[in-house]
Amino acid sequence: MKRILVIEREFGAGGATVAEMAARRLGWRLLDHALTEEIARQAKVSTETCQSKMERVDSWGYRLAKVFWRGSHERSVGLPDADIIDADRLVCLTETVIGREAEAGSCVMVGRGAAYFLRERQDTFCVFLYASRELKYQRVLERVKNAEEALRLVDTVDEERKQFIRHYFKVEFPQRHLYHAMLNTAIGMEATVETVVQLMQMAEKAGPPGK
Repeated sequence: MKRILVIEREFGAGGATVAEMAARRLGWRLLDHALTEEIARQAKVSTETCQSKMERVDSWGYRLAKVFWRGSHERSVGLPDADIIDADRLVCLTETVIGREAEAGSCVMVGRGAAYFLRERQDTFCVFLYASRELKYQRVLERVKNAEEALRLVDTVDEERKQFIRHYFKVEFPQRHLYHAMLNTAIGMEATVETVVQLMQMAEKAGPPGK
């Protein structure tokens, strides 16, 4: 039985909206911002700090400095490892939180590496959402109300996600074989949700691969 729906997305493709609508349609828990909030709570940082570092790789300079710091006697006068809020620690916390929520089931998760962390589970249905650059730009512009900022976000956020996936999972974003479906949200939010739910129900009836 499919108990977890994972929505991975390009920035501006409407993943958050589709996930919210799908969760409401299924009567399942929505784990989008709620995931960030729980990870931030575990990390003992603000939600804003956590959000700013999620699905991103720390800068090369920071990673190099951390290598030297961890091998130096000066670490004794600095913060202990557990208090460093960087990408490595957030990835570990994210895997733990996602795994726990997956065990509870009946949830819709958005991004944050869930498709990779849960790739061995048979009760998970993963969808990747994409759209044209122009459509993504128009959607982001509607939200941020600034043309230059909207264009910057469309052109940089997915690049950061690619680097994140490449660094931590050693694959390219999106890794197509992880997804049961890849949909262009140009068909509209309602149609996308309907398609996702129908495909998940069909996959559940079909059973595990090979049967």
